[in-house]
Amino acid sequence: MTRTRKTRSIAFRLILAVLLVELLSALLVVFLSLGYERHIHFRAFDVMLHGRADSVLGAVQDAEDTGDNVMLDLPDLHVPPEDVYEVWDGRGHMLGRSPNWLGSAAIVPPRQDGMSSFELNHHHYGLLLQHGSRIVDPGEAGGGKLRPVTILYGAPTEHVWHAIRGAVEFYAAGSLLLLVVTGPLIAWLLHRGLLPLRQLAALASQVSVDAWEFDPPASARTTPELAPLTHAIESVLQRLERAFVQQRTFVSDAAHELKTAVAVVKSSLQLLGLKERTVAEYQAGLERCLGDSARLEELVAKMLTLARVESGATTGTTGPGCDIAACLSNTVAQLETFAVLRGVKVTVEEPHVDACRVPLAGEDCALLVSNLLLNALQHTPAGSEVELRLHRDATTIELNVEDHGEGIDPNALPHIFDRFYRGDPSRARATGGAGLGLAICKAVVERVGGTIELHSEPGRGTTVTARLPGTCGPSAMVATGS
Repeated sequence: MTRTRKTRSIAFRLILAVLLVELLSALLVVFLSLGYERHIHFRAFDVMLHGRADSVLGAVQDAEDTGDNVMLDLPDLHVPPEDVYEVWDGRGHMLGRSPNWLGSAAIVPPRQDGMSSFELNHHHYGLLLQHGSRIVDPGEAGGGKLRPVTILYGAPTEHVWHAIRGAVEFYAAGSLLLLVVTGPLIAWLLHRGLLPLRQLAALASQVSVDAWEFDPPASARTTPELAPLTHAIESVLQRLERAFVQQRTFVSDAAHELKTAVAVVKSSLQLLGLKERTVAEYQAGLERCLGDSARLEELVAKMLTLARVESGATTGTTGPGCDIAACLSNTVAQLETFAVLRGVKVTVEEPHVDACRVPLAGEDCALLVSNLLLNALQHTPAGSEVELRLHRDATTIELNVEDHGEGIDPNALPHIFDRFYRGDPSRARATGGAGLGLAICKAVVERVGGTIELHSEPGRGTTVTARLPGTCGPSAMVATGS
């Protein structure tokens, strides 16, 4: 049993991503605020402890006894009742302590001046150890005597942590409020921001085989993120439209050509059956039918060849490609008899190298060369010449097929590579052409990234130039004739 994966819209994903980023940012702010507030409040707490310890030190007075001792003047000492303190003189005698002091067994003083912490009656305290001094008998000669004093002073830290929690809770509440307020705002802004994309999708969904109109909104063209997508959709739809139109034209033309060919065969058979014929007349009629059937078979074969070439299918692997120079020589040898019968001389000019390889299967290369040469031979008068040339550079091999025939009407040149197109239908049928040869050549060349073009002047001849990617060896030209 397969489980259907639930899809989420882009807007939902963006909103979720932004809210998650905001949430993480809020948590980071709360964490940083905790560290900052702790530092600030405990620094103030430390200053407060030093101030209260100084007030305890100020309450240490001269005992006015013969031993020049000091004493703690409790009436002058004013400290909060929850604080604890303990005062010692330099001889290790305790001068006084707070009533809630538990003694040294419960409190471990720090080893040097500074802060420490302890727990008293389940309350956490901050403890300060401070060493000071008092002057005894300041009126005597020499400025009096200096007596060291040690003070331990502690205060509870609950109010500090309470202030820290209050500040952190404020930051957390502010971040949460910001998240609640900005969440719907972000959703609305993203919804508005993705409006051109939804409009583009709605217009694209209206395109069909019968309606190719696609006019994207101006917002889609001017938005940097959508402009490439808009251009790509337009380009794809234009290519699809051309492909559908070409397919419909091909089907229509193919049906017309096949219908004409079948009608010719049918009419020949009907003509034979209209009345009694002699054996010779029947024989001649059957020969005409065989000729018409052969042309019909050739038409179907060319249509299948064109479909195979345009679909990219090949009858064998191309490997490193084929040698177009060898293919050219073989094709000229195969059509030599046809050229002799028409009284046309074929001249081949090719690089004298080991190989000129193009990325074509051998069958497709032979198809390209034979179609171009056969087309030139059919349109060249007797006593004239057809010239085939191979030129090459670092990355391209150029095949030129030039005849000196009647040429092509300039009005027909834009359509010369169209399927079933004939500049002169009567002449084409006389030579057996179906208007597919050049269309096949174009499909073969363009499938491997090449180009093909045709130049013609009425009364002077035609030159077809096919450029294919490929490489050759050292260039040295040699001419042969047929």
